[in-house]
Amino acid sequence: MPFTDRITLYTAHFSPYAQRVRIALEEVHADYVIHEIDPHHQPDWYRGVSPLGKVPAITFGGPDVPPDEPSPESVKLFESLPLLEFFVDVFPEANLLPTDPILRAKARAFIAIYESYVNAHYKDVLLFHKPVDGLLQGLEKLQAALPPTGFAIEQWSTADIAVIPFLSRMLLYLDTGIGNYDEEGEKKLKDAFAGERFARLKQYVQEARERPSFKVSFVSDEYQVAIGRKVPALQRRPA
Repeated sequence: MPFTDRITLYTAHFSPYAQRVRIALEEVHADYVIHEIDPHHQPDWYRGVSPLGKVPAITFGGPDVPPDEPSPESVKLFESLPLLEFFVDVFPEANLLPTDPILRAKARAFIAIYESYVNAHYKDVLLFHKPVDGLLQGLEKLQAALPPTGFAIEQWSTADIAVIPFLSRMLLYLDTGIGNYDEEGEKKLKDAFAGERFARLKQYVQEARERPSFKVSFVSDEYQVAIGRKVPALQRRPA
């Protein structure tokens, strides 16, 4: 049976976690509406949607009500990676994961490589002035998992949806000087991406950014840069 209940997505346009879910909703051609949440000034009712108090979250089913008055009859789901798996299940015709069990396993493994070897290191570098060597090694592991061409498992999938919002911001922030890097670390990162060391990874990000679902959900480079420059944790502090 086709999945027809309208979805409300609670999001923040600057959030890569929320962008994961918006990309997936676009890819499956879901009927959905957007409600922007300020994670730093959340309305009291939002905890009834997301007990963790984070974006993204969704409601679906129940009566048609305003997004800021979620119905107790609607189902509430939250956390970006579980939501991607949910969309795989309820929109199988969108083929966000192929039916081949080997390819499905490879897609999930690609996400695990990003989560285990890249994400934590990137936060340490971006926010806490930490050395970049672990991040560079993690990016090499991620790049090595890519096929010579195409996306993570050649066809577009949840593997790409899960990592591209982060990689695109990583390269954009590096290009525009956003982030609490130390000078030596910033130079190492820029040198690594300026040469051939990450040529395949850069190609991968560029091709993913051309997808209509990415363009709709990202707003613009200028918006992301403007928001990034307002976040105190992303500003460089004295060594």
